[in-house]
Amino acid sequence: MTAARLVGIGGIGLLGSALAHRLIGAGFDPKGYDIDAAKVAAFGQAGGVAATLDEVARCDVVLLAVFDTDQVEDVVRQALLPAAAGAPKTVLVASTCDPDRIAALIGQVAPQLRMIEAPVSGSSVQVRNGDGVGLIGGDRDTVDSVADILDALYPKWFHMGAAGNGGRAKLAINHILGLNRLVLAEGLVFAERLGLDAQSFLDVARQSAAYSQVMDIKGGKMVSGDYTPQGFIHQSLKDFRLILALAASRGQEMPLAALNAAVLEACVKHGEGERDNAAVIEEIRRRGSKISS
Repeated sequence: MTAARLVGIGGIGLLGSALAHRLIGAGFDPKGYDIDAAKVAAFGQAGGVAATLDEVARCDVVLLAVFDTDQVEDVVRQALLPAAAGAPKTVLVASTCDPDRIAALIGQVAPQLRMIEAPVSGSSVQVRNGDGVGLIGGDRDTVDSVADILDALYPKWFHMGAAGNGGRAKLAINHILGLNRLVLAEGLVFAERLGLDAQSFLDVARQSAAYSQVMDIKGGKMVSGDYTPQGFIHQSLKDFRLILALAASRGQEMPLAALNAAVLEACVKHGEGERDNAAVIEEIRRRGSKISS
């Protein structure tokens, strides 16, 4: 089954390379393209097939893991649609996007392109390890036609319904996740200010009623100051700006989302945009006054 269709990946950064790892492990032979030539070279060394955008666009199934909605629209209109003339193909959008715009795009490019949303909840490391949760939106028949690919990417995935619902679920989950990270960072800094050892406190917190998976995924990174990215601060800021815009369009105030966005903006201003999301703890520390000895 894996040899019957060619699978291409557009965008092979943290997420795209993790998704490629899943496909290769399941017996697929994906082609990958990125505007960063170094990422294309690394993709080839990791077992994928380094390719041009045109070569990816000619694949039967194309997985997009680019930065945002604008990039998805550009790739779809400039590369995938022309390549689909006379040969309809399936497109899976793993990027976190504006769900309203993606739903509109899906309708506009049919039937030449059969597009579905396929964002994932989880860091790139979690996705690579098979712990990501796929949030799928779009036509059920199209979803079923690529179920083997979805199973390879996400051992656990859910069809959320119509196009747009995958992205809506992803943003709502990202909102909860982002606030979990922020409150963990603040709790650790609070414990430090009270004179507690951060690692010892984290170990106890993991056993407490306050436990969340974020403590396992980000707690150690916050304590050690290891901000090697599994996801980027600037990407989370992009997502929270989108969360706030969508909430406003539905008449919903989101005070905690606004607070988190402000913290992320401050991190970016301090040059931390390319760091892991655990680096939000640095902004919390910056908001503390120095204590006289």
